[in-house]
Amino acid sequence: MEKGNQISSFTRDAPPAYGFDDPYTTPQGSSWHPRNWGKKTWIGVVLGAVVLIVVIIVGAVVGVRNNAYPSYSRLNYTLEDDYSGSTFFDNFDYFTGFDPAHGFVHYVDQPGSESLNLTFASANSAILRVDTTDTNATTGRKSARISSKKQYNSGLFIFDVLNSPYGCSTWPALWLYGDQDTWPLQGEIDVMEAVNLANTGNQMTLHTTEGCKMDRKRKQTGKTLAKDCWNQTDSNEGCGVQGSTATFGQEFNQNGGGVYATELRSDGIRMWFFPRNAIPADITAGTSPDPSTWGEALSDFPKTDCDISKHFTNQSIIANIDLCGDFAGQASVFSKGCSGTCSDFVAFQASSFQTAFWEFKSFKVYSAAT
Repeated sequence: MEKGNQISSFTRDAPPAYGFDDPYTTPQGSSWHPRNWGKKTWIGVVLGAVVLIVVIIVGAVVGVRNNAYPSYSRLNYTLEDDYSGSTFFDNFDYFTGFDPAHGFVHYVDQPGSESLNLTFASANSAILRVDTTDTNATTGRKSARISSKKQYNSGLFIFDVLNSPYGCSTWPALWLYGDQDTWPLQGEIDVMEAVNLANTGNQMTLHTTEGCKMDRKRKQTGKTLAKDCWNQTDSNEGCGVQGSTATFGQEFNQNGGGVYATELRSDGIRMWFFPRNAIPADITAGTSPDPSTWGEALSDFPKTDCDISKHFTNQSIIANIDLCGDFAGQASVFSKGCSGTCSDFVAFQASSFQTAFWEFKSFKVYSAAT
């Protein structure tokens, strides 16, 4: 267009001749023009559009599904139970039956455990340990397993642990557990667990009946080991998460231990680990701990593909030190740092169990106001 009164050479009566490739004009004689499409072409176009729409919808649904995550809204916790001091073990029952995990162990009752010093408590801590005196324990070595008299369906559990057991053939655990006779109908929550030298870090695991998976979005700092919690999957491996080497065993003990905080609620199960020099002030204060201020948990088991309230009920607090058994006694597991056979080690290496003991400062259970 020229300036002034001059007019353009382009007029409405003489449109420019667009070529075949012009994006706005398609010659009507071309096979690409919709007016020339046959029935089969129209069907193909419609089917293609339908497929595209389905792909978009499915992708959106899958995206939403995979990114679903519970709110974990803040709860107001108040102290419900305090397991500490010289009466620590009065709040527990002692297990004495056949070991369900097939360990080479004799679990001793309360009078026997006290006489053998397998369990004892002071104003400052409680100790649970393996016998170190029997030099010919050919039918299994004496140990202790305790279970809280009280059960819980939810809560915030603060486990202050000063020392964790380790050593060849040992299988220590601190866990929450439903009824033994119907296991795993009421679920199992392994808060602290390791075997033998315990030099690969703590393993936190859930064991359930069918229908509980952890294959969606999670917010945790630990390493996922497995995602299906059903006990019939992978020889009851459970859905586990592993922490660093400092979260169990010798390294954990040398650092003065620490606190494991486990939150059990309908939104999910989360576990935090705090070294002795980094315990949150609200835990130390012991009044109203607030997990919403603690950052990402070490392990996170959200409700997204698991009905937590259904799978975890009537949970008792359990602490024990098993020997050999289904986990530590596996030849492929025991041979990683230990020589001979697991049962021979248990029977004849009494002095080697000096490091096989738990020392607890306290267990505190908080409940949320409803």
